[in-house]
Amino acid sequence: MTTPVLEVKDLVKRYRSVEAVAGISFAIRPGICFGLLGPNGAGKTTALEVIEGIIPPTSGAVLFNGVPKGAAFREQVGIQFQHTTLLDFLTVRDTLVTFRNLYHDPESLDALVELCNLQEIMGNMNNKISGGQAQRLMLALALVNKPQLVFLDEPSTGLDPQARRHLWEIVKSIKEQGKTIVLTTHSMDEAEYLCDEIAIMDHGRIIAQGSPAELVRHYCSGTIISLPRERVTIPLAELPLPAREVNGLLELTVERIDLGLEVLLGLKIDLSEMTVHSPDLEDVFLHLTGRKLRE
Repeated sequence: MTTPVLEVKDLVKRYRSVEAVAGISFAIRPGICFGLLGPNGAGKTTALEVIEGIIPPTSGAVLFNGVPKGAAFREQVGIQFQHTTLLDFLTVRDTLVTFRNLYHDPESLDALVELCNLQEIMGNMNNKISGGQAQRLMLALALVNKPQLVFLDEPSTGLDPQARRHLWEIVKSIKEQGKTIVLTTHSMDEAEYLCDEIAIMDHGRIIAQGSPAELVRHYCSGTIISLPRERVTIPLAELPLPAREVNGLLELTVERIDLGLEVLLGLKIDLSEMTVHSPDLEDVFLHLTGRKLRE
């Protein structure tokens, strides 16, 4: 059986009477992207800071390649923090060279530039690059020491859709190199696109874990067909499908969309303004926590 790259055992972090992390456990197999999600205040940031070695745990253990974290841990992991301030008077090239000099065997400059698509901004000062360019530079800095394990803390926050999608493709390329990624994000689309496995935290505990598809299958069922209420003239009690009225819309739940449409067509219901929503990771999140991710 493959040894997990990272294993967390009964991790607890307590601040006086507040238990921010309440005994979480999980293991991350090599070469995957593992997402840690949760509403603000769930404890995920504290958990990550303990795992990364920024703050000490109250109790519990963190294993790296099957053994307790040691000096090698910081040499073999890369971290892209959500907020990092770079020196304004350095160019992008100067910044990469400076960080490379901190390690005995750094990644080549050319490889970092190519992977993170930094070719056109190498001569730019750090304070003269866009948000998307800055995030790609931060990602390059997290990879400068050839890490086996990479922590990405909300890497696409504040980016426009094009820059966000570009960053996602870079993260996929990093995973394809065999690196293991731990991702926190406030984007359900990002988590579904990048993550092989997800753990959802709330109130300091992991409340669900699995692949995005497994979580959707387990916690959400059926497809929702929405219609303007005025388009359905028959009484709700006479509809052969589960239905509820929400904000002027009639929501009908069906296990199979083809059979649901067949029933509605048989009732001669006008489907011209119909919308269809299949369950996704956001539905799972709201079902489990009752809160949107940013609340």
